[in-house]
Amino acid sequence: MDMDMASSGMFVPPQTLGTVLCCICGVPMEPNPANMCARCLRSRVDITEGLPRHAAIVHCPECSSWLQPPRSWLRAELESPAPSPSACAASTNPYLASCALVHGEFVWTEPHSKRIHVKLRVQREALHGAILEQSHLVEFTVQDRLCESCSRAQASPDQWVAAVQLRQHVPHRRTFFFLEQLILRHGAAARAVRIKETSSGVDFFFGHRSHAMKFVEFVSGVVPVRRRSDKQLVSHDTKSNNYNYKYTFSVEICPICREDLICLPPKVSNSLGNLGPLVICAKVSNSILLVDPETLRTAFLDADEYWRTPFGALLSSRQLVEFIVLDVKEKTPEVTVSGSRYCLARVEVARMSDFGQNDTTFDIKTHLGHLLKEGDVVLGYDLYSANSNDVEMDKYKGFELPYAILIKKSYEEKRQRKHGKQRKWRLKRMQMEVDDGARGRGSEEKRNNEYEEFLRELEENPTGMLDQMTIYKNKDHRPSETASMLSGDDDLPLDELISKLELSDDEEGEEDEDMAQ
Repeated sequence: MDMDMASSGMFVPPQTLGTVLCCICGVPMEPNPANMCARCLRSRVDITEGLPRHAAIVHCPECSSWLQPPRSWLRAELESPAPSPSACAASTNPYLASCALVHGEFVWTEPHSKRIHVKLRVQREALHGAILEQSHLVEFTVQDRLCESCSRAQASPDQWVAAVQLRQHVPHRRTFFFLEQLILRHGAAARAVRIKETSSGVDFFFGHRSHAMKFVEFVSGVVPVRRRSDKQLVSHDTKSNNYNYKYTFSVEICPICREDLICLPPKVSNSLGNLGPLVICAKVSNSILLVDPETLRTAFLDADEYWRTPFGALLSSRQLVEFIVLDVKEKTPEVTVSGSRYCLARVEVARMSDFGQNDTTFDIKTHLGHLLKEGDVVLGYDLYSANSNDVEMDKYKGFELPYAILIKKSYEEKRQRKHGKQRKWRLKRMQMEVDDGARGRGSEEKRNNEYEEFLRELEENPTGMLDQMTIYKNKDHRPSETASMLSGDDDLPLDELISKLELSDDEEGEEDEDMAQ
């Protein structure tokens, strides 16, 4: 109707809100149920009456968690957005149940004063239905007390409820180094009361069965595993019908690793569309990516399919041999599979050990045609002189092995130029105890060498791995005055990733202690 009147040209007077005088000071104001202005209302009514100005909050110094009555613990750092100040105050003060919390913020205090100041804005009905908002400062006194899991661990490290035994039956620990970074990034082992490294894997101990089950589910989602569980009766009370068990979860990781050469069993090859039989493991996640280096056919093998017909690797990365590329020809268009590029090409190579000694060369197909050029050094498997006693290989009658299969390009020359140069990045490590069976000078030296090889692998082939890790800035790195003028001589394209990430002093101390063990 107003629109019709405005369109017809009639004058529409503006609507004004009437004002009344405050019954106390006579100031014009908008009407409210109390007929008093905000200043007079605050002077006569205090909505924060009954709200405590001092309270206590319980903090666990071991795991940095805070008690939310009656028994729940919430893990958060000081002045972190979770939990919010309002939620923290509401959970520790039952008096705030009668008020509406509008906003809350931390007020700076000395970090070592054991005091936390939280400024709250609360709303409450004042007089005759009038709503009043007012700020209220609460001082929390931090009281240190161990939570149930930490107190159990402090009393006796063996007081665990559930243990996860993570194993992989391979002669190296590359998978555990990669899995360690995934666990740290997602905080999967944050509730572990103890972590122990053994000669064949890692053991994780938890204070609750649900925490162990959640960790097993995480591991099952990132690597192909098979698992089994068992429980042992510790004690029981026949009168109250209470039973206490210790649970053990055995998790076995698939022994197939990236860059392994595999001879597929005939049953598996037929199920994958007659793939292979010689294939390369290109990627391992919750499934295994298999690539035929002579046809570029690919297939994904999940954990259930693998454990129905398990098989091992024909040759592993420890048996790689250096070849030199003499000629590259007959390239095909590039294809992309799971974020990795491949190009089929025919190349002529010779073993580095034979180069200059004899004229033995091999004309082979490779899936690395987009990376190789004449004079490059490449790592591959020498099948010409290898003695393979694989049972699955004997099942293929009349199958002729290729002379060699190339796996990856070698960056040994660039590595030698960087010898002695500090990396400008670093990785965080888990704080683990070392089992007596894994101690010893030889074991420690082997573990350090394998970790250095893992870091080199990140430098040489960062695609597909860095997006799953958290890279930190190395504060000890000092750029060289005589920087190399060669292009591509940087450690890693990580400037954007590590620019704002640094390990704290406590984390660095834990890492140094872990490496020392």
